[in-house]
Amino acid sequence: MASLSLGLSLSRKKNISRNAAVERKNLITVCRFSVKTLIDRSCFETIDDSAPEFVNFASILEQILSHRLKGQITWFGYESPRSFWDYIRVACSKVPHSCICSIENMENVSSSRAKGRAWIRVALMEKRLSEYVTAALRDFKTTRRFYDDGAIVLGEEANMLAGMLLGLNAIDFSFCLKGEGLDGSFPAVIDYTPYLKFTQSISSDEEELRTLGSSGSESSTPENIGPPFIMDENSWYNKCKRVEQKYRLALEQKGYLEELVRLREAQLSDSVSQNKLLLQRIERTELNHKLEKEQLEYIIVELQDQLKSFHSLGQLSADASLSQISFDPGQSQDGNGKHEGSHLTRDSTEITYSK
Repeated sequence: MASLSLGLSLSRKKNISRNAAVERKNLITVCRFSVKTLIDRSCFETIDDSAPEFVNFASILEQILSHRLKGQITWFGYESPRSFWDYIRVACSKVPHSCICSIENMENVSSSRAKGRAWIRVALMEKRLSEYVTAALRDFKTTRRFYDDGAIVLGEEANMLAGMLLGLNAIDFSFCLKGEGLDGSFPAVIDYTPYLKFTQSISSDEEELRTLGSSGSESSTPENIGPPFIMDENSWYNKCKRVEQKYRLALEQKGYLEELVRLREAQLSDSVSQNKLLLQRIERTELNHKLEKEQLEYIIVELQDQLKSFHSLGQLSADASLSQISFDPGQSQDGNGKHEGSHLTRDSTEITYSK
């Protein structure tokens, strides 16, 4: 009995792990298909809320980000359901120039699920959805706090998800953040029908090729050619329509790439002309600096010569003052003798007159 119960528990665990792996694989595969259909649709028109491809993609991404999301424990010990916006709001809070605060303060969006749907639309219009998801997945501690084991964001599929979302940066989206798509009262539902048709068309094409090869090898009688010929005509018509659509898509992409090349060539020519102007300006500046340097060197030489001449003049004035000082004592003595002689002469004259 113990071995039987052990075997049942092991088989149950295997079934649970298999079901979880299949669920993750299905969501990632259908997300890849939805991104492809969005890119194909964007070649012909701008994607808005009314596009069924976007509605399906938003539902798929919402279910991926809500896969095995933990509930919030209340004060009474009960677990209340959470929305993926609670995780994005915390994990992407450090993203520079993020839209988290603006979505949190939106007046017409109240519920957490509606805010998460508004975030998807704003991130797509900003062409930063892959950046937000990559930043959230890098915060592994926060991701572990919000999700249970086996979640897509905790597995290897998370890197695939970020890589797939990167291709959406080339699409121009236009959304209204007040529409019914933000209604958070209803859960997101995925429509698998377009992708089932896609795989069915692939399998039908392969089957047609096999029937064409087998019919040609088995028999070539007119009785066997009639009905298959009608089926082949229809199938070739469908194939021609698909080839025509692919050709138009290729033409659109070719025109876009040619326009992009012309734009890059114009930018390159502008950059080359600006580079030439900058080089000419640098040459003129270097020439002006060289001339100014030569002028300054000439001025320095002149100032040095003037300084030397001032030093020589100062030496000459000092020598002249010393020579004057050396000649002054004799002159003063001669002057005193002359004054005394004059006094004597004057006195002798006065004496003569008195006599």
